[in-house]
Amino acid sequence: MNRGFYTLFYKETLRFYKVALQTILAPIITTLLYFVVFSHVLKDRVAVFDDVSYTSFLIPGLVMMTIIQNAFANSSSSLIQSKVTGNIVFVLLTPLSYIEFFMAFMLAAVVRGLVVGMGVFLVAICFVPVPIHSFIFLLLFALLGSAVLGTLGIIAGIWAEKFDQLAGFQNFVIMPLSFLSGVFYSIHSLPEFWQMVSHLNPFFYMIDGFRYGFFGVSDVSPWVSLTVILTALLGLTLFAINLLKQGYRLRH
Repeated sequence: MNRGFYTLFYKETLRFYKVALQTILAPIITTLLYFVVFSHVLKDRVAVFDDVSYTSFLIPGLVMMTIIQNAFANSSSSLIQSKVTGNIVFVLLTPLSYIEFFMAFMLAAVVRGLVVGMGVFLVAICFVPVPIHSFIFLLLFALLGSAVLGTLGIIAGIWAEKFDQLAGFQNFVIMPLSFLSGVFYSIHSLPEFWQMVSHLNPFFYMIDGFRYGFFGVSDVSPWVSLTVILTALLGLTLFAINLLKQGYRLRH
């Protein structure tokens, strides 16, 4: 990696840091509102793991949901904004390889996802204590989950030609998958058919594996979740790098 890569990575992190009120503080407050409302309404109505209160159960899911949504938003919004304004040409003219281009955008998305997720976690545990079973699993699933969504954001940003196309992708793909991934419930509380459907949702494995890092229990084996996420990351990475290599919707 050369100086150009570090410059682009710095530019992408500075981009969201300069508007931290919108990119960091706003999603933290929004997620905490989910926490307040759902923990109050559902704490006596939803069965989760033994010896785990619903309010404690809710925190890891909300943290991971925040991480993946903000990682996606960072890379996708940056690319579509650069394409619409036309300044993407200044990035393409630099002597950067497509792999360096990909890594800079993806890693910046990971940083934003982790920063916002950490903010949600630190505020939430002021009200509800949450145990930590395995810090390694927590870090691993947080990094991999944000990397997957950062990569998916790059693909969406390349594909979209207008802001409304990107908004449609986020509203009809990212939001439903994240909300229906077991953030607010254990899938074992669902009918058998919907449990099977939930297992087709890759976001479920991110939430479930991350939750295992806190409680040491999960709906599926954390190793299964890890395998699914690594497979998704590898497939999306190869696809995104191929799009960048072809210059798909970037060089016209």
